[in-house]
Amino acid sequence: MAIPILKTWKRYFLDNPDEGLGSSYERIIINDKLSSICKQKKISTVLEVPLFGFTGLSGINSMELARQGMKITIADNDRERIDLIERIWRSTGLKAEILYLKKFSDLFFPADTFDLAWNYSALWFVDDLAVFLDKLTSCVSQVIMFCVPNKTGLGYLSQKYISGADLRKYLEEDNIRPAKIKNLMHQRGWKLVEKGYFDNPPWPDIGMSKEELLQLFGLKFLIRENRENRRSISIMDYYRDKDPDFREKMMKYSWLEQISPKFVKFFWSHHKYLVFEPE
Repeated sequence: MAIPILKTWKRYFLDNPDEGLGSSYERIIINDKLSSICKQKKISTVLEVPLFGFTGLSGINSMELARQGMKITIADNDRERIDLIERIWRSTGLKAEILYLKKFSDLFFPADTFDLAWNYSALWFVDDLAVFLDKLTSCVSQVIMFCVPNKTGLGYLSQKYISGADLRKYLEEDNIRPAKIKNLMHQRGWKLVEKGYFDNPPWPDIGMSKEELLQLFGLKFLIRENRENRRSISIMDYYRDKDPDFREKMMKYSWLEQISPKFVKFFWSHHKYLVFEPE
């Protein structure tokens, strides 16, 4: 989670799509989880809403599912962001229906339009979570997955301390509380079938580049060397078929994800996921 992206998200579209190692690894872990669910449930239609979270380029979380042939619909409440997202999808040749919603609770789809709906670190942008879930659960037939920041994680707690004013000003933090989500979904006839921690790499959820981290700890003299030696990292080359080994390169860092017990993930994992199905 990187709260400053609330103010800096445009630079990933306009300057450099370099997302760094942390966000790049995170995207592969998300892809694998989504792909597993879609294969198991034979998913063909997917809705991602809201789509703006805290990971570099906005609107590309569902690209892997588009590569696998699924029909993708994504929605956002910022017209400028939609224009930029449409441009980057066109650059890959992948297809998605990209929609503008003034409010996320304005979902208008008929019943059972989608097999799967999901979002990533985005529920706290919803103005009225109960109304939003009314609309969301009515248009989905099989699975709904929410990914939320791990509120017990050291990274989340440190970033909340550093950027608490922005969090209170721009976000509905109560919307990412798993107990609240579970209760509201149960009221709408959906049961929690799976939950867990994920995005558990061997580095903390610092929410900033390593250059910024060095500066924070007074190690400015290392920043120039770090920038000169560091190569740009972006999953977009993978989606444009220019870096077919991208997933394998990121999965080299998944050893902690695979071996750490739950009590380690409790304070180290960057995110949690909750998977719901109709009761």
